[in-house]
Amino acid sequence: VCEIPRGATAKLEVQKEKPFNPIMQDTKKGALRYYTYGASFFNYGMLPQTWEDPAKKGFNGTVGDNDPLDVMDLSSRTCKVGEMRKVKILGDLELIDQGELDHKIIVVDAEDPLAASASSAADLPAGVVPKLVEWLKRYKTTDGKPENKLASDTPTSAARAAEVVKECHESWQALKARGAGTTGFWLG
Repeated sequence: VCEIPRGATAKLEVQKEKPFNPIMQDTKKGALRYYTYGASFFNYGMLPQTWEDPAKKGFNGTVGDNDPLDVMDLSSRTCKVGEMRKVKILGDLELIDQGELDHKIIVVDAEDPLAASASSAADLPAGVVPKLVEWLKRYKTTDGKPENKLASDTPTSAARAAEVVKECHESWQALKARGAGTTGFWLG
């Protein structure tokens, strides 16, 4: 599901705690939030029916961020807010954000010409992965925050990223079966 189209700076996201989980602009202390680092060169979104469970330990003891999985879509077309597209998984960059593991699944639209030739993040055009890494590390620095950390500057394999998606879908299924509890999720 597309939350932030390529080139947008408004920080839009699925509101997991609101009924029917609408996509809305995020706020902090009553003010609308924007990416001040600059417009993204990718579509940003989330994978529905996934959950990064904070009870599960990840890289170096980090825990899930209690959100759906994030995706960075490198397709040639700009998506529309709320648009759902079938995607091909290429890899995962594991962002460490304040002690939480926040997977960034790298994808391309299954109908994009790149999908036919790219099977992993290594198959992306030259310079794309370093640009993704730099953006993820630095996008909060213009707000006075330190650089983000990544588990590695090299994306995981497509197969490992698909395992993460499967694990997070299973976590969501378990959450749905037992109820939201203190997670803040509206599950319908």
